Amino acid sequence: MKTKLNFRTAQLAALSLFFGFTSFAQEKPGNPELASSDEELLSLAALDQGDYRYTVEDYFANPKAFTFRFSPDGKYLSYRESDENGKQHIFVKNIATGETQMAIEEKEELVRSYGWLNNSRLHYAMDQGGDENYHIYAVDLDGSNLKDLTPYDGVRAQFNELLREDKEHIIVSMNRNNPQVFEPYLVNLNTGESKQLYTNDDPQNPIFGYSFDKDGNLKGFTRIRDGVEQDLYYEDGNGGYKILKQLNWKDNFTILDFNYATPNPDDAYVLSNLESDKAEIVLYDLKEDKSLETVFVNDMYDVQSMGLSRTRNYEIDYFSYEGEKSIVVPISEPYKKLAAKMKSELPGKQFRVLDETEDENLYMVYVDSDRLYGVYYAYDVAKNELKELYNTMPQLKEEDMSEMRPITFKSRDGITLHGYITLPKAALAGEKVPVIVNPHGGPQGIRDSWGFNPESQLFASRGYATLQVNFRISGGYGREFLESGFKQIGRKAMDDVEDGLQYVIDQGWVDGDKAAIYGGSHGGYAVLRGLTKTPDLYACGVDYVGVSNLFTFMKTIPPYWKPYLKIIKEIWYDEDNPEEKAIMEEVSPVYQMDKINKPLFVVQGANDPRVNIDESDQIVSGLREKGYDVPYMVKYDEGHGFGKEENRLELYKAMMGFYAKHLGKQEIAAPLRD
Repeated sequence: MKTKLNFRTAQLAALSLFFGFTSFAQEKPGNPELASSDEELLSLAALDQGDYRYTVEDYFANPKAFTFRFSPDGKYLSYRESDENGKQHIFVKNIATGETQMAIEEKEELVRSYGWLNNSRLHYAMDQGGDENYHIYAVDLDGSNLKDLTPYDGVRAQFNELLREDKEHIIVSMNRNNPQVFEPYLVNLNTGESKQLYTNDDPQNPIFGYSFDKDGNLKGFTRIRDGVEQDLYYEDGNGGYKILKQLNWKDNFTILDFNYATPNPDDAYVLSNLESDKAEIVLYDLKEDKSLETVFVNDMYDVQSMGLSRTRNYEIDYFSYEGEKSIVVPISEPYKKLAAKMKSELPGKQFRVLDETEDENLYMVYVDSDRLYGVYYAYDVAKNELKELYNTMPQLKEEDMSEMRPITFKSRDGITLHGYITLPKAALAGEKVPVIVNPHGGPQGIRDSWGFNPESQLFASRGYATLQVNFRISGGYGREFLESGFKQIGRKAMDDVEDGLQYVIDQGWVDGDKAAIYGGSHGGYAVLRGLTKTPDLYACGVDYVGVSNLFTFMKTIPPYWKPYLKIIKEIWYDEDNPEEKAIMEEVSPVYQMDKINKPLFVVQGANDPRVNIDESDQIVSGLREKGYDVPYMVKYDEGHGFGKEENRLELYKAMMGFYAKHLGKQEIAAPLRD
């Protein structure tokens, strides 16, 4: 159970432009005449020729099976399984008998997520037509008794709490009464009957981050005030709520879990940066507004999470944070045994426990590394046995994959920066190879991580290195580092990326004359900004659902972002400030198109609600008018990133053809049409 009293962490993620969900519209949005034809894109893809051991499909086709989960009682194993058409159905296997049946059939729409509600029912999320207004469904293990628990048109439902003590209900947040704000509802798993638990009645100062205890009681919430301040409310003991703290939105004070091991119902484990630069876990008395003990802190990185055992009187199981790699710090004996087992049997791998049975004797463990896509294991706590369940990508052999190496370097203004370089085998042999610079999305609070990256591995298979820099404003490195990137998007944040490129050039790993830049969302913006800010630095670029015009971007945000527009302006820029308006013009690539002189490939989901298709149309039409050859892939059944297998495969095939043309051994072609 994860409860939230502060909205900051979730809010940064919500406002971040990371991709993964899609949208759909009946009429083609944007200017369909700009989109490149299938024939043009196939011709581009055909340029990726060579005697390669692995295909694009090897890296980006859906795994045959994945997302394994145990039922609460441990009698069943659920998982996704892909069919020959790329559909990913949910199956349930009786562990004792081996009998398997389909519980959820994926049809035209993608099943975005799924999980167990209790021992006899599953839930899953799906939108209608890809509009990102997700409905939550419940279904029995055999596929019967299907119920739409949130059957409201134009409403976005968000799974909030699975109540372990109440097998008949869940808590769901919906923007049912106002598209700009969300309110919590207690929903019956069988009938769909819902009861509103609290009213979010002030859209100008909305509530974000309801906090419930394990019994489903609303303990507190956060209300935004004046767009950037936050008032934290906690129960007053008389059936109401009073202000506990008044903070700025940059402050982090997040309840991870209540401390049920004590008779005091107001003791909680809180993730906080109020007393330190790095987020730390503090045991806190919420009623008295008093810190009791700093439970866990890391001097270099923000702490991320912790785990508690329900069966062992809420003993602490582990803490976790992300440094160069993902780190689990075991505290309880079961987790110490698991960590020791991992170290002895699977050295060099990182792991995380995805779920566990209610008796906590069976863990679902996911194991990966920079060269291993991922393997599911069942860990029997009592027997201390680790059993492999499924290798998600067995065709990708570890010995053929490339190393993802952590790097640390100084920025031009003296900040310590971290990142990763994935090096193909030719680079390790001393050859200077082409490099693809890959700024991450977000950008605020997001970071690149060590582990298997199918993009970087595909690029390495073609002889390209991949550089990923956690530039200022990236998450995980403390409050000062995060905030140092505010008002620096497209400026010092881009300097950091450039300094990272210079660092790997200086190491002798890559050929500075053959550096491409590629990214999605904010990373797509960084591509366009890089080609205009330093037009001679990159040989070519691939812009994937990227912002081109900061002015139009901020005018087309989704309605549920509008209450946070002031915060967005504090992170990016505020056009009502004349000085910042001038900066917005400077860093908006659409106003600097005359500086682009290198080849560009643009990719867009037509129904993207976060980065409107007009952002890509503007840059493509502007460059085309100047006579530039700009291949433009538009998918009309996608949104902010490609979720469908067939579209994803087409994207990477065309991308590899584009790189072959402009980073290959032949001369770099000019971007102008012949």
